[in-house]
Amino acid sequence: QVQLVESGGGLVQPGGSLRLSCAASGSIYSIYDMGWYRQAPGKQRQLVATITSGGLINYLDSVKGRFTISRDNGKNTVYLQMNSLKAEDTAVYYCNAEVVVGSREKPLVDFWGQGSQVTVSS
Repeated sequence: QVQLVESGGGLVQPGGSLRLSCAASGSIYSIYDMGWYRQAPGKQRQLVATITSGGLINYLDSVKGRFTISRDNGKNTVYLQMNSLKAEDTAVYYCNAEVVVGSREKPLVDFWGQGSQVTVSS
């Protein structure tokens, strides 16, 4: 029905930058909130940043001033620009989208990307 495909993860040195992208495709009528979550080994998944369809943004306190979330509604794509990366940012990053599938009367459904490994290490 709906697929979220992520790209852009990798290995970067402390202080470096990476940009994650997540494109949604399929039977999309509309997308509400989009966001990024991360899960480090042995830890619970945590919200990193979210953005509403109208552009309202929320960030995890520890990434404020370093990460920037944005979206292109025409392309059904959400981005996460990550600057000044730290070792503690190392995790698998997942994108999320709240999607109305098919037609207006359908309920909102959560979809997840496949996960992108981000490793910050010297």
